[in-house]
Amino acid sequence: MSEPHPAQQLVRMIVGSWVSRAIYVAAKLRIADHLADGPRAAEDLAATTGVAAGPLYRLLRALAGVGVFAPDADGRFRLNPLAEPLRDGGPESLRALAVVLGEEQDRCWDDLLQTVRTGETAFDRLYGRPVFAYLGEHPEQAKTFDAAMTGFSGRAMRAVLDAYDLSCVATLADVGGGLGSNLAAALGRYPSMRGLLFDRPHVVERARPLLKTAGVAGRCTVKGGDFFERAPGGADAYLLGHIVHDWDDAKAGLILDNLRRAMPAGAKLLLVEYVLPEGDGAWFGKLLDVHMMAVTGGLERTAAEYRQLFAAHGFRLTRVVPTAGDVSVVEGVPA
Repeated sequence: MSEPHPAQQLVRMIVGSWVSRAIYVAAKLRIADHLADGPRAAEDLAATTGVAAGPLYRLLRALAGVGVFAPDADGRFRLNPLAEPLRDGGPESLRALAVVLGEEQDRCWDDLLQTVRTGETAFDRLYGRPVFAYLGEHPEQAKTFDAAMTGFSGRAMRAVLDAYDLSCVATLADVGGGLGSNLAAALGRYPSMRGLLFDRPHVVERARPLLKTAGVAGRCTVKGGDFFERAPGGADAYLLGHIVHDWDDAKAGLILDNLRRAMPAGAKLLLVEYVLPEGDGAWFGKLLDVHMMAVTGGLERTAAEYRQLFAAHGFRLTRVVPTAGDVSVVEGVPA
């Protein structure tokens, strides 16, 4: 089969958001959960979800066309492997991520032109406050965001644990660790390790059930605080998973300064991030970088940019460890 004409390829890129919007609707309606026990007709699903049967059928037909669902010969729809992560509640569920990206954050892409024109963060302009302040005022959205980050990071953290040896770490601090899923995974991999979970007080309180369910609560200390004001001491390694990319260099520097003051001699700094490759080529992190620009005001960085950021705040970048996923571990030590 010949390659599509460049115009055809470009049209598919232009309408790429149509697929994400359709997935958002399916996630919001919990279609994958409703198909967990087997194929169902669109009419049946519509009655369950309280929507119109005809439009739902057309939505499912479109998503079947890109491989999310699959139609049976009798017209019913069933799950494809792509739909399995849209089921709710699993350790690597992406349903909450589809909802988070499909609501307030999607509006930021509508306003992307203004961000490019002015350099202002779209979320701040649209909602009158930064995204994390907004989540602090909207508990339901914050709950969905926490679930989204837990599901999104699950596979990445497994890749990190496969690629980076933590066997010499007696106490691992997860700074900005949210509900503690990354820390729980590390403690599960290393039974003699102790953990320290540090995030905002109202966040870490929600983490306790997850740590208990994972069977690691007895080896984990939970501390509430603000990493712009202080960081916890007493750990051998400090893990920050997808944290530094949320912030510009000035704010990221404040976090690093506090870590530098808190870290004991010999401790390591471990950032789990998408490290941008040099040069051209399609790569997920480059689009994520634009998303961060619009939503948080943060950015993805190259290895050279991380080295420069580290050096400006008392750290020396020792190595960048790639993983089987897209993320890398950016390792540093106090200079």
